[in-house]
This record gives sequence, structure tokens and C-alpha cells, in this order.
Amino acid sequence: MMLKALPLLLAFVPCLSSGQTPTPKPPPPVAHADPANVDDDDFKIQGEYVGEREGRRFGVQIIALGEGKFEAVRYLGGLPGDGWNVNREEVIRTNGERSFGSQKAIFQRDDMKGEADGTSIIVTNASNERVVEMNRVKRLSPTLDLQPPAGAIVLFDGKENHFPGSKVTADGLLEQGATSSDKFGDCTLHLEFMLSYMPKARGQGRSNSGVYLQGRYEVQVLDSFGLEGKNNECGGLYTIQSPKLNMCFPPLTWQTYDIDFTAAKYDAEGKKISSARFTVKHNGVIVHDNVEAPHTTTAAPVKEENSPGPLYLQNHGNPVRYRNVWMVTK
Repeated sequence: MMLKALPLLLAFVPCLSSGQTPTPKPPPPVAHADPANVDDDDFKIQGEYVGEREGRRFGVQIIALGEGKFEAVRYLGGLPGDGWNVNREEVIRTNGERSFGSQKAIFQRDDMKGEADGTSIIVTNASNERVVEMNRVKRLSPTLDLQPPAGAIVLFDGKENHFPGSKVTADGLLEQGATSSDKFGDCTLHLEFMLSYMPKARGQGRSNSGVYLQGRYEVQVLDSFGLEGKNNECGGLYTIQSPKLNMCFPPLTWQTYDIDFTAAKYDAEGKKISSARFTVKHNGVIVHDNVEAPHTTTAAPVKEENSPGPLYLQNHGNPVRYRNVWMVTK
């Protein structure tokens, strides 16, 4: 009986004692949270550019994808929120690459070649004639550094901190993973956030956080610079409503959310009679206009009920910085 069982036993031996070690997992993508300490030539090229040809204005966003890889996104009329005609069918995406040791990224499409060096993009035709020059711009939100009005509750300003147990950087910035001690109903919220630079990360792993009103309804925070603008990307009411347009600035740029929030309403018996509603400005541009949130968003830490709730700044494992957080209750 033992001899008959031996072949069956040996069949399993290679799986149990082959000596092969499991393939190690690749290290997580590096996240740069301080713009003053980024040693990366790709970072110098990533950004926004604007130019004009024959009376037509163009905007281009260059996305760094790591290891000298890029994607350039061209918009007719200008950049999103600054002239773009919002015709998504006319948006053109072109891959590019920076060769080792070079300070320029090259983008080739049909007979046109673009060279980006972080200051400008020079586009030439097949005869090497200059077609258009696009210069780099650095946009600032019109509500950046907006000061709280009289009667506002300052939740965080580097000195005032209503997020007990939260982590604050040495230079006075609030880190992700913070829940306010104050709880709110209807309110207007202002906050400023900076996404980390994670060129090798993709999708939901690219500087992910979230702003949860009442701990129930998330306005997504994500490095979605140059993407389509979906409901799980920056400015999206997570899984519920996509923003009207993608107003995400490049990572390591200060950005703003200005949110008018109306809480869900309940009758005397505790039955919900109206859903929560949002108007959201991302970098000063309305991306949601009185949009309904019929239920809590995914991963909300507070269930939906007839009570106020905190402001929760999600920790999704990526460094995101917050500052100038204040609220006016209604």
C-alpha cells in the first residue's frame, strides 16, 4: 500500500519543495509630496502649455508616466476651464518619450513633431518648418488663499486644528486621514489640497484621497491631470456623478474645492424625504451644479441617517496635503 501511494506523493513534491522562491512584489510607486525636493527630469516637462496658430488657440497638458514616458493631450480653444470648447471628440492624445540624458520629450503624430523642454513645445512639420510654439503656463485657482468670512469655523490653518489625532507636517500642512471633531449639516466648505507626484502609479493608486461631507458623501481627490474626468476621478462625486469637465491641475500644485452642501432631509418619523445635494467648484470652475447624491458614496465611514456628520479627509495610502480648511454653516 505504501509503494502504490509513493508516485502520488512524489507528484506533489515539486510544488512543495522545488526550492523556487516566489516572485517578489515590485516596490510601491514613489510619491513625491514636496515640490522643492523632486529630482526628476520628467517632472520639469509635465504641465500645461498654450499657443495659437492662424487665429486658433490650443491648450496642451503633458502627463508624466515615469521613466521618460509621457502623454500629451491637445484641446481646441485652450485649456479646460480656460477656453476649451468642451468637444471631447476633438481631443487628441499623443504618446511621447524623453531619451536618456535628454532634457526634451519628443511627440510624433503623422507628419508633425513636437519637442517639449518644460518651457515650451515647438511643433514642426515634415520639412522641419516651425508650425506653432506653445508656452508653458502655471494656473492658480481664483479662490486660492481665500480667507474665511466672519462667523466661519476654521477647521485647519496650520495653527487652528479641529482634526484631533491628525498628522501635521513640519511646514504646517494637514496630512490625509483626518476627521473633524465638529459635525455639520448644511454648509459651505473651502479647502486647498496638493496631490503628490507619482508618475509610475496609475488609476486609483495615483495620489488618492477624498473629501467626505458628513463622512458620507465623497468628492474624489486623485491625480487625474489630463484624464477624461470620470466619477471616480478628481472632482467626481464618487461613483455617482462625473464632473462637467476635468479641472485637475498638475500634481504638486495647490488646488481648491469650494463646495455648497445641502444635507439630506428627513420627516418627523425619520424617513428621508430629500437627498443630499452638491454644488462643487474645482479650481474656481463649477463642475457640479446642485447635483443629487441619492445615497452615501463607496467606503463612507458614516452611515446615512438624520444627524450631522464630520468632515473626513480620506487616507488611501498616498500622501496628500491640505491647508486653509474652513466652513460656513447654514
